[in-house]
Amino acid sequence: MLLGKKRKLGRKVEDITVGEKLKLTEKIEDKDLLLYLGLTNDGNPLYIQHDFASTTSFEKPVVPNIMLTGIVTSAVSKYMPGPGSYICEQHLVFKKPVYHYATIDFLLEVADVDVRSNQVTIRVQATDDKGELCMEGTVLAQPPKTVSRLTTQAMENF
Repeated sequence: MLLGKKRKLGRKVEDITVGEKLKLTEKIEDKDLLLYLGLTNDGNPLYIQHDFASTTSFEKPVVPNIMLTGIVTSAVSKYMPGPGSYICEQHLVFKKPVYHYATIDFLLEVADVDVRSNQVTIRVQATDDKGELCMEGTVLAQPPKTVSRLTTQAMENF
């Protein structure tokens, strides 16, 4: 159970350097698509109906772009900077559709570290099974930062 359980926090901004990279590979499976569609109640036929998709320029069902975005935001939360991070901004461009059962390689690279504002800019690229770029952009995240609070112990000498 995660509720109430303390988790190790990700790295602080001071511990992150420009050029750090993280590579992830994700295979888009039926279970992933069904979980997304069930969670969002998104019934777009382009995502699930082969007969409809075959009549479009896509020719077959596509993976919702927000699922790809979710993989990126999850990587920020889990690894770079890690647990306790907060995404302030994201700018992602979807260059080509991703189809069901695709294997996607995600590359995240720290492009800028702003210690003063406690923010890191992460460059994102995703390529499909053919090595073709399907998504690129940036994510601006705040690494975890704990704030000291006054407590009753601190007030004892007053």
